[in-house]
Amino acid sequence: MILKRKAFYTGTEEIMEIRQATVEDVEGVVALLQANHADNLTEEEKKNGFVTTKMTNEQMEALIEQENGITIAVKDGRVVAFAMAGSWQFWSEWPLFQKMIELLPEFEYNGVVPDMENSYQYGPICVDRSVRGTGVFHDVFMESLRSMKDRYPMMITFINQVNPLSYAAHTRKVRMDEVGTFDFNGNHYWWMACPTDMEC
Repeated sequence: MILKRKAFYTGTEEIMEIRQATVEDVEGVVALLQANHADNLTEEEKKNGFVTTKMTNEQMEALIEQENGITIAVKDGRVVAFAMAGSWQFWSEWPLFQKMIELLPEFEYNGVVPDMENSYQYGPICVDRSVRGTGVFHDVFMESLRSMKDRYPMMITFINQVNPLSYAAHTRKVRMDEVGTFDFNGNHYWWMACPTDMEC
């Protein structure tokens, strides 16, 4: 998908491509992830949002090749946003996702109990500071959702409760629903869900 917009500050037309990543894009995804990872930000910088998921290049390549699971926005040849998504089977090596898999039967969404077959795990999503406020969060989110629509009716994710900006983005810019909370490793999380055929 090719998007053309007026740049917010300059008023000039900018072109952004939103598509599924290939292994050639991994370096750009890693750079954006590291620039916005909680471990690399000051407490003040974290107020503008952050990501906590850690992935190796090999894990990212596997997510792309096995799941077609990374949606990116590219501007001027640089990855400026990404959203990750994959099956519970893929994510099951991470302890947090192991906990979420264990908790799946305890939650219900639109009258359906999620499981490893009817739902998948989305996130993290990350948007470079240079394009925040342009609508790219919405567009990358929706393209990621569409990429999984034929495989699953339901998307599940978590948001750390110390990251209210992410919660606001996922409930206002897109229409995810909070369906509960859970704790893991001393952190408190919102449990979020939406149907993959959602339009907004």
